[in-house]
Amino acid sequence: MDGSKLTGKTVAEHIVDFLERRSVTHVFGLCGHTNISVLAALAESPIDFVTVRHEQIASHAADAYARVQGRASVVLSHLSPGLTNCATGVANAALDCIPMVVIAGDIPTHYYGKHPHQEVNLHADAAQWEIYRPFVKRAWRVDRADLMAEILEKAFHLAESGQPGPVLVNVPMDIFSEVIPADTFDRVARNTAALRKPSIDDDTAREIVAALAKAEKPVAYVGGGILLSKASEELRAFVEHMGLPVAHSLMGKGALRDDHPLVMGMTGFWGTELVNQSCLNADYVFAVGTRFKEADCSSWYPGYTFNIGAEGNDTKVIHIDIEPQEIGRNYPTEIGVVADAKAALRVLTRVAKEMYPEGFDRSEKKAEIAAFRTAFKASNVEMQTSSAFPMMPERILADARAALPDDAIITTDVGWNKNGVGQQFDILTPGSILTPGGFATMGFGPPGALGAKLAAPDRVVISLVGDGGFGQNPSMLATAVELNLGIIWLVMNNNAFGTIAGLQKAHYGLTYGTTFPGTPDAPTNGPGYAEIARAYGAEGIRISAADELLPALQAAIASGKPTVLDVPMINNPTPTTGHWNILDIYSPDKDVSHVAT
Repeated sequence: MDGSKLTGKTVAEHIVDFLERRSVTHVFGLCGHTNISVLAALAESPIDFVTVRHEQIASHAADAYARVQGRASVVLSHLSPGLTNCATGVANAALDCIPMVVIAGDIPTHYYGKHPHQEVNLHADAAQWEIYRPFVKRAWRVDRADLMAEILEKAFHLAESGQPGPVLVNVPMDIFSEVIPADTFDRVARNTAALRKPSIDDDTAREIVAALAKAEKPVAYVGGGILLSKASEELRAFVEHMGLPVAHSLMGKGALRDDHPLVMGMTGFWGTELVNQSCLNADYVFAVGTRFKEADCSSWYPGYTFNIGAEGNDTKVIHIDIEPQEIGRNYPTEIGVVADAKAALRVLTRVAKEMYPEGFDRSEKKAEIAAFRTAFKASNVEMQTSSAFPMMPERILADARAALPDDAIITTDVGWNKNGVGQQFDILTPGSILTPGGFATMGFGPPGALGAKLAAPDRVVISLVGDGGFGQNPSMLATAVELNLGIIWLVMNNNAFGTIAGLQKAHYGLTYGTTFPGTPDAPTNGPGYAEIARAYGAEGIRISAADELLPALQAAIASGKPTVLDVPMINNPTPTTGHWNILDIYSPDKDVSHVAT
Protein backbone atom coordinates (compact mmCIF):
# COMPACT_ATOMS: atom_id res chain seq x y z
CA MET A 1 0.00 0.00 0.00
CA ASP A 2 1.14 3.57 -0.70
CA GLY A 3 2.92 4.97 2.37
CA SER A 4 0.87 8.19 2.33
CA LYS A 5 -2.33 6.19 2.66
CA LEU A 6 -1.02 4.34 5.68
CA THR A 7 -0.95 7.65 7.55
CA GLY A 8 -4.39 8.69 6.35
CA LYS A 9 -7.81 8.19 7.88
CA THR A 10 -10.68 5.96 6.90
CA VAL A 11 -13.53 7.47 4.92
CA ALA A 12 -15.72 7.03 8.02
CA GLU A 13 -13.27 9.11 10.06
CA HIS A 14 -13.16 11.79 7.37
CA ILE A 15 -16.97 11.90 7.35
CA VAL A 16 -17.04 12.57 11.09
CA ASP A 17 -14.39 15.30 10.71
CA PHE A 18 -16.52 16.82 7.94
CA LEU A 19 -19.62 16.81 10.16
CA GLU A 20 -17.69 18.44 13.00
CA ARG A 21 -16.57 21.25 10.66
CA ARG A 22 -20.23 21.82 9.79
CA SER A 23 -21.00 22.17 13.52
CA VAL A 24 -23.14 19.03 13.58
CA THR A 25 -23.67 18.09 17.24
CA HIS A 26 -26.09 15.14 16.97
CA VAL A 27 -26.47 12.20 14.60
CA PHE A 28 -29.63 10.09 14.85
CA GLY A 29 -29.69 6.41 13.95
CA LEU A 30 -29.33 2.73 14.70
CA CYS A 31 -26.38 0.42 14.33
CA GLY A 32 -25.83 -2.32 11.76
CA HIS A 33 -22.88 -4.22 10.40
CA THR A 34 -22.61 -1.77 7.48
CA ASN A 35 -22.24 1.41 9.54
CA ILE A 36 -20.31 0.50 12.70
CA SER A 37 -17.11 1.97 11.21
CA VAL A 38 -18.85 5.36 11.34
CA LEU A 39 -19.97 4.67 14.91
CA ALA A 40 -16.38 3.85 15.84
CA ALA A 41 -15.30 7.22 14.45
CA LEU A 42 -18.16 8.98 16.27
CA ALA A 43 -17.02 7.40 19.54
CA GLU A 44 -13.93 9.63 19.43
CA SER A 45 -15.93 12.72 18.42
CA PRO A 46 -17.77 15.43 20.36
CA ILE A 47 -20.79 14.63 18.17
CA ASP A 48 -23.44 12.69 20.10
CA PHE A 49 -24.92 9.62 18.45
CA VAL A 50 -28.59 9.38 19.43
CA THR A 51 -29.31 5.69 19.31
CA VAL A 52 -32.91 4.51 18.99
CA ARG A 53 -34.76 1.21 19.00
CA HIS A 54 -36.36 1.67 15.55
CA GLU A 55 -35.10 3.65 12.57
CA GLN A 56 -38.41 5.48 12.06
CA ILE A 57 -37.84 7.06 15.47
CA ALA A 58 -34.47 8.32 14.24
CA SER A 59 -35.83 9.96 11.10
CA HIS A 60 -38.81 11.58 12.89
CA ALA A 61 -36.52 12.86 15.67
CA ALA A 62 -34.09 14.23 13.09
CA ASP A 63 -36.99 15.89 11.26
CA ALA A 64 -38.12 17.80 14.36
CA TYR A 65 -34.51 18.60 15.28
CA ALA A 66 -34.00 20.25 11.88
CA ARG A 67 -37.24 22.24 12.22
CA VAL A 68 -36.08 23.72 15.51
CA GLN A 69 -32.46 24.30 14.49
CA GLY A 70 -33.22 25.57 11.00
CA ARG A 71 -30.54 23.53 9.25
CA ALA A 72 -29.99 20.00 8.02
CA SER A 73 -30.04 17.16 10.52
CA VAL A 74 -28.12 13.90 10.02
CA VAL A 75 -29.38 10.32 10.12
CA LEU A 76 -27.13 7.24 10.05
CA SER A 77 -28.85 4.09 8.80
CA HIS A 78 -28.02 0.44 8.21
CA LEU A 79 -28.80 -1.10 4.82
CA SER A 80 -32.10 -2.55 3.53
CA PRO A 81 -34.43 -3.14 6.54
CA GLY A 82 -32.80 -0.23 8.38
CA LEU A 83 -33.24 2.01 5.38
CA THR A 84 -36.84 0.96 4.78
CA ASN A 85 -37.70 1.39 8.48
CA CYS A 86 -36.26 4.89 8.22
CA ALA A 87 -38.13 5.70 5.01
CA THR A 88 -41.45 6.90 6.46
CA GLY A 89 -39.78 9.58 8.55
CA VAL A 90 -37.61 10.69 5.63
CA ALA A 91 -40.65 10.89 3.35
CA ASN A 92 -42.48 12.90 6.02
CA ALA A 93 -39.57 15.33 6.09
CA ALA A 94 -39.58 15.50 2.29
CA LEU A 95 -43.23 16.47 2.05
CA ASP A 96 -42.76 19.15 4.71
CA CYS A 97 -39.55 20.49 3.10
CA ILE A 98 -37.28 19.66 6.05
CA PRO A 99 -33.53 19.51 5.33
CA MET A 100 -31.92 16.19 6.25
CA VAL A 101 -28.87 14.21 5.17
CA VAL A 102 -29.31 10.45 5.42
CA ILE A 103 -26.07 8.45 5.35
CA ALA A 104 -26.77 4.77 4.77
CA GLY A 105 -24.50 1.74 4.76
CA ASP A 106 -24.73 -0.72 1.89
CA ILE A 107 -23.26 -4.06 0.79
CA PRO A 108 -19.56 -4.16 -0.17
CA THR A 109 -18.87 -3.10 -3.75
CA HIS A 110 -17.13 -6.37 -4.51
CA TYR A 111 -20.40 -8.23 -3.80
CA TYR A 112 -22.49 -6.30 -6.32
CA GLY A 113 -24.43 -8.86 -8.36
CA LYS A 114 -23.86 -11.74 -5.97
CA HIS A 115 -27.01 -11.16 -3.89
CA PRO A 116 -25.32 -11.06 -0.49
CA HIS A 117 -26.89 -10.79 2.96
CA GLN A 118 -29.73 -8.21 3.18
CA GLU A 119 -29.19 -6.71 -0.28
CA VAL A 120 -32.18 -5.25 -2.13
CA ASN A 121 -31.70 -7.04 -5.45
CA LEU A 122 -35.01 -8.19 -6.92
CA HIS A 123 -34.85 -6.04 -10.06
CA ALA A 124 -31.30 -4.70 -10.23
CA ASP A 125 -27.92 -5.12 -8.55
CA ALA A 126 -26.43 -2.35 -6.40
CA ALA A 127 -29.81 -0.59 -6.41
CA GLN A 128 -30.49 0.08 -2.72
CA TRP A 129 -30.18 3.85 -3.20
CA GLU A 130 -33.13 3.79 -5.60
CA ILE A 131 -35.56 3.02 -2.75
CA TYR A 132 -35.45 6.70 -1.75
CA ARG A 133 -35.56 8.22 -5.23
CA PRO A 134 -39.31 9.04 -5.20
CA PHE A 135 -39.09 11.37 -2.19
CA VAL A 136 -35.56 12.68 -1.60
CA LYS A 137 -34.17 15.67 -3.48
CA ARG A 138 -31.32 13.45 -4.69
CA ALA A 139 -29.90 10.03 -3.92
CA TRP A 140 -26.19 9.33 -4.38
CA ARG A 141 -24.50 5.95 -4.49
CA VAL A 142 -20.85 6.44 -3.63
CA ASP A 143 -18.80 4.25 -5.95
CA ARG A 144 -15.34 5.67 -5.18
CA ALA A 145 -13.85 6.76 -1.87
CA ASP A 146 -12.23 9.85 -3.38
CA LEU A 147 -15.69 11.19 -4.33
CA MET A 148 -17.06 11.13 -0.78
CA ALA A 149 -16.04 14.68 0.17
CA GLU A 150 -17.57 16.21 -2.95
CA ILE A 151 -20.80 14.23 -2.55
CA LEU A 152 -21.20 15.15 1.12
CA GLU A 153 -20.65 18.82 0.33
CA LYS A 154 -23.26 18.71 -2.43
CA ALA A 155 -25.63 16.80 -0.17
CA PHE A 156 -25.69 19.45 2.55
CA HIS A 157 -25.97 22.31 0.06
CA LEU A 158 -28.83 20.65 -1.78
CA ALA A 159 -30.69 19.70 1.41
CA GLU A 160 -30.60 23.28 2.70
CA SER A 161 -30.99 25.33 -0.48
CA GLY A 162 -34.04 26.17 -2.59
CA GLN A 163 -37.04 24.26 -1.31
CA PRO A 164 -35.31 22.29 1.48
CA GLY A 165 -35.60 18.55 1.83
CA PRO A 166 -33.81 15.29 2.61
CA VAL A 167 -31.08 13.69 0.52
CA LEU A 168 -29.53 10.22 0.64
CA VAL A 169 -25.82 9.38 0.58
CA ASN A 170 -25.61 5.60 0.10
CA VAL A 171 -22.19 4.18 1.02
CA PRO A 172 -20.95 0.59 0.53
CA MET A 173 -19.37 -0.59 3.76
CA ASP A 174 -15.96 -1.24 2.21
CA ILE A 175 -15.79 2.41 1.14
CA PHE A 176 -16.50 3.51 4.74
CA SER A 177 -13.41 1.53 5.76
CA GLU A 178 -11.08 2.58 2.94
CA VAL A 179 -8.10 4.65 4.04
CA ILE A 180 -7.59 7.80 1.94
CA PRO A 181 -5.59 11.02 2.22
CA ALA A 182 -7.32 14.20 3.39
CA ASP A 183 -6.83 16.26 0.22
CA THR A 184 -10.39 15.95 -1.14
CA PHE A 185 -11.88 16.85 2.24
CA ASP A 186 -9.41 19.70 2.73
CA ARG A 187 -10.54 21.12 -0.61
CA VAL A 188 -14.25 21.28 0.30
CA ALA A 189 -13.40 22.67 3.74
CA ARG A 190 -12.57 25.95 1.98
CA ASN A 191 -16.05 26.13 0.45
CA THR A 192 -18.91 28.21 1.84
CA ALA A 193 -21.06 26.34 4.36
CA ALA A 194 -24.34 27.92 3.22
CA LEU A 195 -25.54 29.38 -0.07
CA ARG A 196 -27.10 32.86 -0.21
CA LYS A 197 -30.81 32.80 -1.00
CA PRO A 198 -32.56 34.83 -3.73
CA SER A 199 -34.46 38.01 -2.91
CA ILE A 200 -36.59 40.35 -5.04
CA ASP A 201 -35.75 43.57 -6.83
CA ASP A 202 -37.21 46.95 -5.93
CA ASP A 203 -39.32 47.21 -9.11
CA THR A 204 -41.09 43.93 -8.32
CA ALA A 205 -41.54 45.01 -4.70
CA ARG A 206 -43.14 48.30 -5.79
CA GLU A 207 -45.52 46.44 -8.10
CA ILE A 208 -46.61 44.14 -5.27
CA VAL A 209 -46.98 46.92 -2.71
CA ALA A 210 -48.98 49.09 -5.12
CA ALA A 211 -51.36 46.23 -5.88
CA LEU A 212 -51.96 45.54 -2.18
CA ALA A 213 -52.35 49.24 -1.42
CA LYS A 214 -55.23 49.62 -3.86
CA ALA A 215 -56.91 46.37 -2.79
CA GLU A 216 -60.17 46.70 -0.88
CA LYS A 217 -60.17 43.26 0.75
CA PRO A 218 -56.61 41.91 0.70
CA VAL A 219 -55.60 38.79 2.62
CA ALA A 220 -52.09 37.57 3.41
CA TYR A 221 -52.00 33.79 3.13
CA VAL A 222 -48.86 32.26 4.65
CA GLY A 223 -47.49 28.74 4.86
CA GLY A 224 -44.66 26.74 6.31
CA GLY A 225 -42.14 28.58 4.14
CA ILE A 226 -42.30 31.46 6.63
CA LEU A 227 -41.12 29.16 9.40
CA LEU A 228 -38.54 27.38 7.25
CA SER A 229 -36.90 30.70 6.40
CA LYS A 230 -37.28 32.04 9.96
CA ALA A 231 -39.23 34.99 8.56
CA SER A 232 -41.82 35.55 11.28
CA GLU A 233 -40.46 38.95 12.32
CA GLU A 234 -40.25 40.10 8.68
CA LEU A 235 -43.83 38.91 8.09
CA ARG A 236 -45.06 40.78 11.16
CA ALA A 237 -43.41 44.01 10.05
CA PHE A 238 -44.89 43.84 6.55
CA VAL A 239 -48.47 42.87 7.43
CA GLU A 240 -48.59 45.46 10.22
CA HIS A 241 -47.46 48.24 7.90
CA MET A 242 -49.84 47.19 5.12
CA GLY A 243 -52.68 46.28 7.51
CA LEU A 244 -53.10 42.83 5.98
CA PRO A 245 -55.30 40.27 7.76
CA VAL A 246 -53.42 36.97 7.95
CA ALA A 247 -54.73 33.51 7.10
CA HIS A 248 -52.44 30.53 7.31
CA SER A 249 -52.18 26.93 6.18
CA LEU A 250 -51.78 24.09 8.66
CA MET A 251 -48.00 24.30 8.23
CA GLY A 252 -48.15 28.11 8.62
CA LYS A 253 -49.60 27.77 12.12
CA GLY A 254 -47.45 29.90 14.42
CA ALA A 255 -45.94 32.02 11.65
CA LEU A 256 -47.28 34.86 13.79
CA ARG A 257 -48.58 34.63 17.35
CA ASP A 258 -52.17 33.46 17.28
CA ASP A 259 -53.23 36.38 19.46
CA HIS A 260 -51.84 38.96 17.00
CA PRO A 261 -54.68 41.35 16.08
CA LEU A 262 -54.32 40.57 12.35
CA VAL A 263 -54.27 36.76 12.60
CA MET A 264 -57.54 35.13 11.49
CA GLY A 265 -56.48 31.48 11.72
CA MET A 266 -56.12 28.31 9.70
CA THR A 267 -57.96 27.89 6.40
CA GLY A 268 -59.63 24.91 4.80
CA PHE A 269 -61.54 21.90 6.03
CA TRP A 270 -60.86 22.65 9.71
CA GLY A 271 -60.81 26.41 9.25
CA THR A 272 -63.26 28.76 10.92
CA GLU A 273 -66.02 30.74 9.23
CA LEU A 274 -64.09 34.01 9.61
CA VAL A 275 -60.95 32.88 7.83
CA ASN A 276 -62.68 30.89 5.09
CA GLN A 277 -65.14 33.70 4.31
CA SER A 278 -62.39 36.33 4.32
CA CYS A 279 -60.42 34.29 1.79
CA LEU A 280 -63.51 33.72 -0.34
CA ASN A 281 -64.22 37.47 -0.47
CA ALA A 282 -60.62 38.64 -0.97
CA ASP A 283 -59.80 40.70 -4.03
CA TYR A 284 -56.06 40.08 -3.55
CA VAL A 285 -54.42 37.07 -1.91
CA PHE A 286 -50.81 37.76 -0.99
CA ALA A 287 -49.38 34.24 -0.62
CA VAL A 288 -45.93 33.57 0.82
CA GLY A 289 -44.29 30.20 1.36
CA THR A 290 -47.38 28.10 0.76
CA ARG A 291 -48.36 25.41 -1.73
CA PHE A 292 -52.16 25.87 -1.50
CA LYS A 293 -52.48 22.24 -0.42
CA GLU A 294 -55.74 20.27 -0.55
CA ALA A 295 -56.90 20.25 3.08
CA ASP A 296 -56.00 23.94 3.44
CA CYS A 297 -58.05 24.80 0.35
CA SER A 298 -61.14 22.59 0.91
CA SER A 299 -60.05 20.29 -1.93
CA TRP A 300 -59.92 23.38 -4.18
CA TYR A 301 -63.74 23.44 -4.39
CA PRO A 302 -65.02 27.00 -5.00
CA GLY A 303 -67.33 28.37 -2.34
CA TYR A 304 -65.61 26.94 0.75
CA THR A 305 -62.18 28.59 1.17
CA PHE A 306 -60.94 30.19 -2.07
CA ASN A 307 -62.84 31.26 -5.18
CA ILE A 308 -59.63 31.93 -7.09
CA GLY A 309 -60.12 31.11 -10.77
CA ALA A 310 -63.82 30.32 -10.38
CA GLU A 311 -66.22 31.61 -13.00
CA GLY A 312 -67.27 35.17 -12.22
CA ASN A 313 -64.58 35.62 -9.56
CA ASP A 314 -61.76 38.14 -9.94
CA THR A 315 -59.61 37.31 -6.91
CA LYS A 316 -55.99 37.93 -7.89
CA VAL A 317 -52.98 36.09 -6.45
CA ILE A 318 -49.51 37.38 -5.68
CA HIS A 319 -47.39 34.35 -4.84
CA ILE A 320 -43.84 34.34 -3.45
CA ASP A 321 -42.11 30.98 -3.03
CA ILE A 322 -38.57 29.61 -3.18
CA GLU A 323 -39.72 26.78 -5.50
CA PRO A 324 -40.94 27.84 -8.99
CA GLN A 325 -43.11 24.73 -9.43
CA GLU A 326 -45.33 25.77 -6.51
CA ILE A 327 -46.34 29.02 -8.16
CA GLY A 328 -49.51 28.62 -10.24
CA ARG A 329 -49.75 24.90 -9.48
CA ASN A 330 -53.25 25.04 -8.03
CA TYR A 331 -54.48 28.58 -8.69
CA PRO A 332 -53.77 31.13 -11.46
CA THR A 333 -51.27 33.73 -10.32
CA GLU A 334 -51.04 37.37 -11.37
CA ILE A 335 -47.58 38.06 -9.92
CA GLY A 336 -45.31 35.09 -9.25
CA VAL A 337 -41.94 35.61 -7.58
CA VAL A 338 -39.20 33.07 -6.89
CA ALA A 339 -37.52 34.22 -3.70
CA ASP A 340 -36.71 33.40 -0.10
CA ALA A 341 -39.54 34.55 2.15
CA LYS A 342 -37.31 36.29 4.70
CA ALA A 343 -35.31 38.19 2.08
CA ALA A 344 -38.38 39.13 0.05
CA LEU A 345 -40.39 40.40 3.02
CA ARG A 346 -37.47 42.51 4.18
CA VAL A 347 -37.35 44.28 0.80
CA LEU A 348 -41.14 44.58 0.64
CA THR A 349 -41.29 46.26 4.04
CA ARG A 350 -38.58 48.76 3.13
CA VAL A 351 -40.27 49.62 -0.16
CA ALA A 352 -43.72 49.82 1.45
CA LYS A 353 -42.45 52.32 4.02
CA GLU A 354 -40.89 54.40 1.23
CA MET A 355 -44.09 54.38 -0.87
CA TYR A 356 -46.65 54.68 1.93
CA PRO A 357 -44.92 56.05 5.05
CA GLU A 358 -48.14 56.19 7.05
CA GLY A 359 -49.05 52.58 6.31
CA PHE A 360 -52.58 51.13 6.41
CA ASP A 361 -54.67 50.55 9.50
CA ARG A 362 -57.75 48.62 8.30
CA SER A 363 -59.23 49.06 11.78
CA GLU A 364 -62.59 47.68 10.64
CA LYS A 365 -61.04 44.32 9.77
CA LYS A 366 -59.12 44.25 13.06
CA ALA A 367 -62.38 44.84 14.91
CA GLU A 368 -64.05 42.02 12.96
CA ILE A 369 -61.19 39.65 13.86
CA ALA A 370 -61.34 40.66 17.53
CA ALA A 371 -65.11 40.19 17.69
CA PHE A 372 -64.97 36.79 16.01
CA ARG A 373 -62.13 35.66 18.26
CA THR A 374 -64.12 36.63 21.35
CA ALA A 375 -67.26 34.88 20.10
CA PHE A 376 -65.36 31.77 19.00
CA LYS A 377 -63.61 31.43 22.33
CA ALA A 378 -66.92 31.91 24.13
CA SER A 379 -68.51 29.17 22.03
CA ASN A 380 -65.86 26.73 23.25
CA VAL A 381 -66.02 27.59 26.94
CA GLU A 382 -68.57 24.92 27.81
CA MET A 383 -66.42 22.17 26.32
CA GLN A 384 -63.17 23.67 27.62
CA THR A 385 -64.46 23.68 31.19
CA SER A 386 -66.46 20.47 31.05
CA SER A 387 -65.95 18.02 33.90
CA ALA A 388 -67.10 15.13 31.71
CA PHE A 389 -64.97 12.01 31.86
CA PRO A 390 -63.62 10.65 29.58
CA MET A 391 -62.54 14.21 28.89
CA MET A 392 -63.68 16.52 26.14
CA PRO A 393 -60.81 17.18 23.69
CA GLU A 394 -61.41 20.92 24.04
CA ARG A 395 -60.80 20.65 27.81
CA ILE A 396 -57.57 18.73 27.26
CA LEU A 397 -56.23 21.39 24.89
CA ALA A 398 -57.36 24.26 27.16
CA ASP A 399 -55.63 22.73 30.19
CA ALA A 400 -52.48 22.10 28.16
CA ARG A 401 -52.39 25.73 27.00
CA ALA A 402 -52.90 26.93 30.57
CA ALA A 403 -50.05 24.80 31.89
CA LEU A 404 -47.46 25.44 29.18
CA PRO A 405 -45.14 28.47 28.95
CA ASP A 406 -45.53 30.63 25.85
CA ASP A 407 -42.37 29.25 24.26
CA ALA A 408 -43.07 25.56 24.87
CA ILE A 409 -42.49 23.38 21.80
CA ILE A 410 -45.51 21.28 20.88
CA THR A 411 -45.27 18.28 18.56
CA THR A 412 -48.54 17.03 17.15
CA ASP A 413 -49.53 13.86 15.38
CA VAL A 414 -52.84 13.28 13.56
CA GLY A 415 -56.43 13.74 14.69
CA TRP A 416 -57.63 16.18 17.35
CA ASN A 417 -54.08 16.89 18.42
CA LYS A 418 -53.33 18.25 14.94
CA ASN A 419 -56.65 19.52 13.54
CA GLY A 420 -58.01 20.75 16.85
CA VAL A 421 -54.70 22.36 17.73
CA GLY A 422 -54.63 24.09 14.35
CA GLN A 423 -58.10 25.49 14.97
CA GLN A 424 -58.34 26.14 18.71
CA PHE A 425 -54.92 26.08 20.39
CA ASP A 426 -53.02 29.39 20.52
CA ILE A 427 -49.38 29.23 19.48
CA LEU A 428 -47.66 32.16 21.17
CA THR A 429 -44.07 31.78 19.95
CA PRO A 430 -43.45 31.52 16.19
CA GLY A 431 -42.02 28.15 15.18
CA SER A 432 -43.03 26.35 18.38
CA ILE A 433 -45.55 23.95 16.76
CA LEU A 434 -44.15 20.96 14.86
CA THR A 435 -46.76 19.18 12.76
CA PRO A 436 -46.63 16.41 10.13
CA GLY A 437 -48.31 18.14 7.20
CA GLY A 438 -48.00 16.71 3.70
CA PHE A 439 -47.55 13.08 4.75
CA ALA A 440 -49.73 13.47 7.89
CA THR A 441 -47.76 10.64 9.46
CA MET A 442 -49.31 8.95 12.47
CA GLY A 443 -46.46 8.40 14.91
CA PHE A 444 -44.47 11.56 14.08
CA GLY A 445 -45.16 13.44 17.31
CA PRO A 446 -43.67 11.20 20.05
CA PRO A 447 -40.22 10.70 18.47
CA GLY A 448 -40.35 14.24 17.08
CA ALA A 449 -40.34 15.42 20.68
CA LEU A 450 -36.93 13.74 21.15
CA GLY A 451 -35.40 15.82 18.37
CA ALA A 452 -37.07 19.02 19.55
CA LYS A 453 -35.77 18.60 23.10
CA LEU A 454 -32.24 17.84 21.91
CA ALA A 455 -32.32 20.94 19.71
CA ALA A 456 -33.77 23.16 22.48
CA PRO A 457 -32.90 21.53 25.82
CA ASP A 458 -33.93 24.57 27.89
CA ARG A 459 -37.50 24.70 26.54
CA VAL A 460 -40.52 22.71 27.67
CA VAL A 461 -41.41 20.08 25.05
CA ILE A 462 -44.76 18.30 24.93
CA SER A 463 -46.06 15.73 22.46
CA LEU A 464 -49.81 15.93 21.95
CA VAL A 465 -50.68 12.54 20.48
CA GLY A 466 -53.54 10.09 20.13
CA ASP A 467 -53.37 6.56 21.44
CA GLY A 468 -53.04 5.30 17.87
CA GLY A 469 -50.03 7.52 17.21
CA PHE A 470 -48.38 6.82 20.56
CA GLY A 471 -48.67 3.09 19.92
CA GLN A 472 -46.67 3.32 16.69
CA ASN A 473 -43.24 3.51 18.31
CA PRO A 474 -43.37 3.65 22.12
CA SER A 475 -39.76 2.47 22.29
CA MET A 476 -38.72 6.10 21.84
CA LEU A 477 -39.23 6.20 25.62
CA ALA A 478 -36.02 4.19 26.01
CA THR A 479 -34.00 6.93 24.31
CA ALA A 480 -35.71 9.65 26.35
CA VAL A 481 -34.93 7.86 29.62
CA GLU A 482 -31.33 7.09 28.64
CA LEU A 483 -30.69 10.74 27.74
CA ASN A 484 -32.80 12.09 30.64
CA LEU A 485 -34.96 14.19 28.32
CA GLY A 486 -37.74 15.86 30.29
CA ILE A 487 -40.44 15.47 27.65
CA ILE A 488 -44.17 15.13 28.31
CA TRP A 489 -46.28 12.87 26.14
CA LEU A 490 -49.97 13.68 26.56
CA VAL A 491 -51.89 10.73 25.11
CA MET A 492 -55.36 11.87 24.01
CA ASN A 493 -56.77 8.39 24.41
CA ASN A 494 -60.08 7.78 22.64
CA ASN A 495 -59.39 4.06 22.32
CA ALA A 496 -59.57 4.32 18.53
CA PHE A 497 -58.07 5.65 15.37
CA GLY A 498 -60.51 8.40 16.16
CA THR A 499 -60.69 10.58 13.05
CA ILE A 500 -61.08 7.58 10.77
CA ALA A 501 -63.58 5.95 13.12
CA GLY A 502 -65.69 9.12 12.97
CA LEU A 503 -65.55 9.14 9.17
CA GLN A 504 -66.42 5.46 8.89
CA LYS A 505 -69.36 5.68 11.26
CA ALA A 506 -70.74 8.78 9.51
CA HIS A 507 -70.62 7.23 6.06
CA TYR A 508 -70.97 3.50 6.66
CA GLY A 509 -72.66 3.25 10.05
CA LEU A 510 -69.97 1.12 11.70
CA THR A 511 -66.47 1.30 13.16
CA TYR A 512 -64.96 -1.92 11.88
CA GLY A 513 -61.15 -1.94 12.11
CA THR A 514 -61.02 1.63 13.43
CA THR A 515 -61.75 1.25 17.16
CA PHE A 516 -60.18 -0.85 19.88
CA PRO A 517 -61.96 -3.17 22.33
CA GLY A 518 -63.68 -1.51 25.28
CA THR A 519 -64.05 2.24 25.91
CA PRO A 520 -61.54 5.04 26.61
CA ASP A 521 -62.12 4.85 30.37
CA ALA A 522 -62.29 1.04 30.46
CA PRO A 523 -60.30 -0.53 27.60
CA THR A 524 -60.55 -4.30 27.32
CA ASN A 525 -57.07 -5.80 27.57
CA GLY A 526 -55.76 -2.62 25.97
CA PRO A 527 -52.31 -1.10 26.48
CA GLY A 528 -51.69 0.63 29.77
CA TYR A 529 -49.71 3.60 28.51
CA ALA A 530 -48.75 4.75 32.01
CA GLU A 531 -47.54 1.25 32.84
CA ILE A 532 -45.59 1.10 29.57
CA ALA A 533 -43.90 4.37 30.47
CA ARG A 534 -42.91 3.10 33.90
CA ALA A 535 -41.55 -0.11 32.37
CA TYR A 536 -39.16 2.00 30.30
CA GLY A 537 -38.13 3.99 33.39
CA ALA A 538 -40.22 7.09 32.68
CA GLU A 539 -42.99 8.55 34.81
CA GLY A 540 -46.45 7.25 33.92
CA ILE A 541 -49.77 8.71 35.11
CA ARG A 542 -53.29 7.71 34.10
CA ILE A 543 -55.80 10.51 34.53
CA SER A 544 -59.04 9.33 36.16
CA ALA A 545 -60.99 12.62 36.42
CA ALA A 546 -61.03 15.84 34.38
CA ASP A 547 -59.80 17.99 37.26
CA GLU A 548 -56.64 15.87 37.59
CA LEU A 549 -55.12 16.87 34.25
CA LEU A 550 -54.00 20.46 34.84
CA PRO A 551 -52.16 19.76 38.13
CA ALA A 552 -50.63 16.61 36.61
CA LEU A 553 -49.32 18.65 33.68
CA GLN A 554 -47.93 21.32 35.96
CA ALA A 555 -46.21 18.69 38.10
CA ALA A 556 -44.75 16.96 35.05
CA ILE A 557 -43.30 20.25 33.77
CA ALA A 558 -41.83 21.02 37.18
CA SER A 559 -40.30 17.54 37.55
CA GLY A 560 -38.16 17.75 34.42
CA LYS A 561 -38.58 13.99 33.97
CA PRO A 562 -39.81 12.09 30.90
CA THR A 563 -43.52 11.64 31.64
CA VAL A 564 -46.47 9.99 29.92
CA LEU A 565 -49.97 11.23 30.78
CA ASP A 566 -52.66 8.79 29.66
CA VAL A 567 -55.83 10.89 29.28
CA PRO A 568 -59.11 9.12 28.38
CA MET A 569 -60.97 11.26 25.83
CA ILE A 570 -64.36 11.26 24.16
CA ASN A 571 -64.04 10.82 20.40
CA ASN A 572 -65.89 13.91 19.22
CA PRO A 573 -65.09 15.24 15.73
CA THR A 574 -63.22 18.51 15.23
CA PRO A 575 -65.76 21.11 14.03
CA THR A 576 -65.43 22.05 10.36
CA THR A 577 -66.63 24.81 8.03
CA GLY A 578 -64.68 23.77 4.93
CA HIS A 579 -64.90 20.76 2.67
CA TRP A 580 -62.92 17.63 1.85
CA ASN A 581 -63.44 15.78 -1.42
CA ILE A 582 -63.39 12.35 0.25
CA LEU A 583 -66.82 13.14 1.72
CA ASP A 584 -68.27 13.27 -1.79
CA ILE A 585 -66.63 9.99 -2.67
CA TYR A 586 -68.03 8.22 0.40
CA SER A 587 -71.51 9.75 0.26
CA PRO A 588 -72.24 11.40 -3.10
CA ASP A 589 -74.83 14.21 -3.06
CA LYS A 590 -75.17 14.03 0.73
CA ASP A 591 -74.04 16.49 3.39
CA VAL A 592 -72.17 14.01 5.60
CA SER A 593 -68.97 14.68 7.54
CA HIS A 594 -67.62 13.20 10.81
CA VAL A 595 -69.59 12.01 13.82
CA ALA A 596 -68.71 11.01 17.37
CA THR A 597 -68.06 7.34 18.02
